[in-house]
Amino acid sequence: MKRSLLFCNVLFAIIALSAQDSLKIAIDSAVEANMRQQVVSDDIFMQATEAYSKSDFLTSATIYEQILKEKGASATVYYNLGNSYYKAGKIAPSILNYERALLLNPGDSDTRHNLEIARLKTVDKIEPVGEFFISSWLWAVRDIFSTDEWTVFAIVCFILLVICLFLFCFTRRIILKKLGFYAGIGFFVLVIAANFFAAGEKNQLTQRNTAIVVSQTVTIKSSPDTSGTDLFILHEGTKVKIKNKLNDWNEIETADGNVGWIFSEEIEVI
Repeated sequence: MKRSLLFCNVLFAIIALSAQDSLKIAIDSAVEANMRQQVVSDDIFMQATEAYSKSDFLTSATIYEQILKEKGASATVYYNLGNSYYKAGKIAPSILNYERALLLNPGDSDTRHNLEIARLKTVDKIEPVGEFFISSWLWAVRDIFSTDEWTVFAIVCFILLVICLFLFCFTRRIILKKLGFYAGIGFFVLVIAANFFAAGEKNQLTQRNTAIVVSQTVTIKSSPDTSGTDLFILHEGTKVKIKNKLNDWNEIETADGNVGWIFSEEIEVI
């Protein structure tokens, strides 16, 4: 009996630490959601929709840009803005806004589908460096839900874990003890995984270390200077990772591992 109680105390201590992380992420996510989920009036949305329906795509894009400026970030507005730019033949801005929409709502299949279509229009066909299949699988699972959704999932699993612990520690029926024990292990793993994925999504939102090339053609230099050696050329719509920043220059890395320096005005951060 003493060993069982000691075991329960240890589990409760571990779970409490995990719960603190879940609640911290939940609070941070709630604050961020409150900042970006602002109500947009029906009138201005109607104006953008009407312009889009009349094939006046640049006007609809301008209205959506205004909504973002006045009301804050929104996955829906970024998605609509990406559609407007794509229809207007502006591939780089369309990719940029689809990517921004996915940052806020990574599980949206329509955005992901449209992004892949837009990428087919780009000049650079860069094959990414091979990644360990487990890492690829983990990132794919992480992108199913947003930070907020993973946080809610973690809290639900935590509540179920507490119920399982009560069954294990305080019931006298062996079958319920076994059920509580094994189910508790499963929910504990899910709580840890959900916290890990939520933290990963949150890091993507806060770090913002990826960008889209917005200039039609740009030469990547070996050093942060116009006199640097020309290394390779990139075209609009290509996604790059920002490794470093020095004055008006950014050190970038492409998906295939090529590294060089680009003028800051040639890219826009996602």
